[in-house]
Amino acid sequence: DVGFGKTEVALRAAFVAVSSGRQVAVLVPTTLLAQQHYQTFADRFADWPVRIEQLSRFRSQKQARAVLDGLRQGQVDIVIGTHRLLQPGIEFADLGLVIVDEEHRFGVRDKERIKRMRREVDVLTMTATPIPRTLQLALAGVRDLSLIETPPVDRLAIRTYVARYDEALIKQAIERELARNGQVFFVHHRVASIESMARRVGELVPSARIAVAHGQMKEDQLDRVMADFLSGRRDVLVCTSIIESGLDISNANTIVINRADTFGLAQLYQIRGRVGRSSRRAYAYLLVPSQERISEDARRRLTVLQELDDLGSGFRLAAHDMEIRGAGNLLGKEQSGHVAAVGFDLFMRMMEEASAELRGRTTSPAIEPEIDLGAEAFLPESYVDDVGERLMCYKRMANADSRESLEAIVDELTDRFGPPPRPVRDLVRVMGLRPGLKKLAAESLKAGGGTVALRFHESSPIDPDALVELTRRGQGRYRLRPGGVLTMKLTGGEWDERVGEIEELIERLSDLAVVGDKQGGDDERVHVG
Repeated sequence: DVGFGKTEVALRAAFVAVSSGRQVAVLVPTTLLAQQHYQTFADRFADWPVRIEQLSRFRSQKQARAVLDGLRQGQVDIVIGTHRLLQPGIEFADLGLVIVDEEHRFGVRDKERIKRMRREVDVLTMTATPIPRTLQLALAGVRDLSLIETPPVDRLAIRTYVARYDEALIKQAIERELARNGQVFFVHHRVASIESMARRVGELVPSARIAVAHGQMKEDQLDRVMADFLSGRRDVLVCTSIIESGLDISNANTIVINRADTFGLAQLYQIRGRVGRSSRRAYAYLLVPSQERISEDARRRLTVLQELDDLGSGFRLAAHDMEIRGAGNLLGKEQSGHVAAVGFDLFMRMMEEASAELRGRTTSPAIEPEIDLGAEAFLPESYVDDVGERLMCYKRMANADSRESLEAIVDELTDRFGPPPRPVRDLVRVMGLRPGLKKLAAESLKAGGGTVALRFHESSPIDPDALVELTRRGQGRYRLRPGGVLTMKLTGGEWDERVGEIEELIERLSDLAVVGDKQGGDDERVHVG
């Protein structure tokens, strides 16, 4: 998440690569972030014989040529740059690691160029809000995913407020931050009017020392402004979204975002993350025009951001974004979409299976057992009246992988809707059979006429010899029919007693399942058909 230590991970990964004699390329989206990373890396590697250079528009042609020559000859160990690193003509002597910071700011074409840098290169991508396509690649197993879930010590969540543009509120927010010797970001995303906005802020708070920063400024001017703000010689930085990516200024703990309705959800989350990077409580004010002037989508974005104000919300925001927009085209350039065509769960399962197949792993077919025990097992409308809620309960029960999970669902239903009626209790009993049947690769379980029949898929792990032995010792109670069907006579008269006998049968069959070679060999799969 923002401020959770991604840069520290990058520093240590780069150290490992350089210590192994390989070169490192650090790719960042903005010149401002490139400058900050360059300073951070230079400070941390100051006691080591490591040459660090920077490539961005802030470097002259002569300086850039010297960096490129150093990369080609192996004299430069770490290069930190913007999209300039992706341009043709850049050669590395022995590139070992590419670090992509703020991954969500790069397109698919940019990422494909990274792959072409070198076939054997390791790639570390870092972001608090991954785009749907990247998150999907990780969840499907195409990429390895690591989450830093522990916030830094003493870190506090950012208090977020959505309010109509109000100069009295702006004045109060700035003065309160200055009263505790802090600094303020004021984000205004229009370069044409940013100077007039800075003057207006100066009129509201005459005691504040104000600076302006935006992407169209010259290198030396922007450097000077940021150096003044970093050193505390300026109190308020009126800026565009140039501060969105990666800036780490621990003394700035109030941010005011003008026209917050014009920003995307992930962008707002990143901008808000520029504050709250110390042990002080941080505040974010999202200013919008009147409610009538902003779109419904903008209202939803602001509501989500206001709700996701606890520590570590970035991953949940990205997952929420993926479910809304879709996971994109993993083999094309679209970074969102497609999931709505098949549904999120099915899409995820299809991707996992395809990924495993490409990696050469065999996957067992997903067996969904059909269960027919002749009972009225369902959720009555009189018990759960909302159809969407009933569908969600059915889905959760079908996905439960243990009786404990089912019992937790029943406890929740009892708490919300009262004691479950008989059809619900029967449904839970039936659903409790599913996990065991799935492990046995049973395609169907049907009861009728005093007999229960189990049909197994050909991939069932049950030892056929043990199954034959079971039928032999059963004294006529068990029969093995062609097509992988096992039948058992039921002795109980009541439905509950019969289900108890079926549960015992499933447990007994689980003991007959082949669990594989204990010496570490491949699982032994047999055909019981």
